[in-house]
Amino acid sequence: MVSRVWSMMRFLIKGSVAGGVVYLVYDQELLGPSHKGQAALQRAEEVVPPAMYQFGQYVCEQTGLKIPQLPARPKFNFHIRESWNSGIITVMSALSVAPSKACEYTKEGWEYLKERIK
Repeated sequence: MVSRVWSMMRFLIKGSVAGGVVYLVYDQELLGPSHKGQAALQRAEEVVPPAMYQFGQYVCEQTGLKIPQLPARPKFNFHIRESWNSGIITVMSALSVAPSKACEYTKEGWEYLKERIK
C-alpha cells in the first residue's frame, strides 16, 4: 500500500514538473523566433546567479555549513546563433556539391583504371 502511494506521488510530482516546464516554454515563447529565445536566455543569465547565491546563503544559515565562494564566471563573446547558422550553411553547401563531386571523382577513377589496364 505504501509503495503504491509513493509511486503515485512520484508520478504526480514528475507530471507537475513536466507540466510546469511545458508551460514555461510556451509562456516565454522559447519555441518561437530565435530573438525571443535569445532574450529569454539573457534574462535567465541576469536572474539565475543572484538566485543561486541567495539559495546558497539560505542553506548555509539553515545547516551551519560554509560554502566557499566560487570565482566569477568568465565572460565570453560567443553567439551560438551565428555559429549554428554558419555550421548549417557549411553542411548544406557540402551537400549541394556532393553529386557533382561524386561524378567528378567517378570519372577520375575510371580514367585511372583505364591507364592502369593499358
